[in-house]
Amino acid sequence: MITSGLTTAVEAIMRDASEWAILPRYQSLAAADIDAKAPDDVVTIADKDSEALLTERLSRLLPEAAVVGEEATFADASVMDQLRDRLCWIVDPLDGTNNFAAGTPPFGVLVALADKGEILGGWILDCLSGRFCHAETGSGAWIDGDRVQASPSGADLPIAAISLVFLEQARREQIREHIAPHYRLVDIPRCAAEQYPRLVLGNNDVSLFERTLPWDHAAGALFLNEAGGYCARPDGSPYRVDEFERRGMIGASSKTLFDDLARRLQHLDRL
Repeated sequence: MITSGLTTAVEAIMRDASEWAILPRYQSLAAADIDAKAPDDVVTIADKDSEALLTERLSRLLPEAAVVGEEATFADASVMDQLRDRLCWIVDPLDGTNNFAAGTPPFGVLVALADKGEILGGWILDCLSGRFCHAETGSGAWIDGDRVQASPSGADLPIAAISLVFLEQARREQIREHIAPHYRLVDIPRCAAEQYPRLVLGNNDVSLFERTLPWDHAAGALFLNEAGGYCARPDGSPYRVDEFERRGMIGASSKTLFDDLARRLQHLDRL
């Protein structure tokens, strides 16, 4: 299903979306170009135009595949149901929208291909640097044409980017008291297109995610696993895009680091 020709075509489409819909608007958005979707969550004209381009071009590339885009799903939640029983493109047309709207990096474009809930391929573009990551199930992970292997940071305390954004207050306090002291915490980039490469490249050792929507995590979870890291639910079950109502996921640059954090979270659940 995933061929070098398909990856070349997907990359070209993603770069076109970045160059036509996103980068010309960077640091030049007008107030009318930004709408609130929810508290602390916005959408911009760049998101909408990027998704329109990606949807049209990806649909032509594989006519048999549906397109599940973030903004289409926001307008009609039933779009997500297609993930359960058919081949689907999964599109985040502008990952890191809050950063983009504020005129700061990082932000990117995420595309994945899944069939009946299982991720087959993932593609990650950093719009500003042009870095392109991709992976396919069973065939490894690549950055700008070079095969990559996940590498821990080697720091005395593992480096952790722990997202507390979507946690209830009581759980946040538990994380701060019982998890944080065992790690060196760093800021989350609020951009999966940046977070997953950090885990592969040795910048971060572990990440903890609460909300695990397919367009945010499908491409990155596959990329991390194919690079030899470990990304799964805290109970060890694999991440599937058709389980979009589930919460909680750990990404780690090694299975050992994953197991350590999973064990600490299991302890929290028994408190």
